[in-house]
Amino acid sequence: MRLLGFKIAAMAITLLFVGAHTAVALAATRTLHGSILYRERMALPPDARVEVQLLDVSLADAPSRIIAETGFRPRGQAPIPYSLRFDAAKLKPRHSYALRATISVNGRLWFTSTSRHTVEIGGPDRIDIPVQRVSGEAAPRSVASPAGRWLAEDIRRGGVIDYLQTVLEIGPNGRVSGTGGCNRMSGEAKIAGDTIRFGAIASTRMACTPAAMNQEQKFFAVLEDVRRWRVDAARGKLILLDGRGNPIVILSRM
Repeated sequence: MRLLGFKIAAMAITLLFVGAHTAVALAATRTLHGSILYRERMALPPDARVEVQLLDVSLADAPSRIIAETGFRPRGQAPIPYSLRFDAAKLKPRHSYALRATISVNGRLWFTSTSRHTVEIGGPDRIDIPVQRVSGEAAPRSVASPAGRWLAEDIRRGGVIDYLQTVLEIGPNGRVSGTGGCNRMSGEAKIAGDTIRFGAIASTRMACTPAAMNQEQKFFAVLEDVRRWRVDAARGKLILLDGRGNPIVILSRM
């Protein structure tokens, strides 16, 4: 009887420990939710995709770091409900966090958030995210060419600064234009099959914040090392590679 009682007590302690551990794990999980809003009265097509990211935006002169993200196909028009679940322990005191949302159609960016939507430790879990229509929308171009208007989202695996747009536009004839994030640029690219070589890039000479200038210089410099290109049609990405086949710039179709 004593042995049976000991076994029952041991099982009870084990279950209590497991239950307490599970409760702690659940308590560490946080879910942000709300609606993604836009002014246009329009239903999104079936191939639209919504992406919501929780970003660490603590450093003004460095790329934002993704803490958590989710993607899904919406139904109907705005408001579009979203839910983002993540480990609350990833939020550190004295750091700054924000939400970013985008809506893409067939890999092409249609809407993006343009203002900061702050997430605070102990703050509200419901956060609505207004998004704005991306201007200059046109019919999608063929994925058999890098021609198009592209927004840089990663440079040499170092990301890019949130809310700073570095744009590369490649014409069907190889004409290059866009902005490094501060200055307008122009030049030419020689494209043959899946190879591409950027010539000298000319730019205006405006002065911006040190962070913007730093990203711009990195972008101009990395173009000199580009040798090949690849398009990820499903995600609407242009991937530029160096001579060894390593991705050194990733851009999203605008």
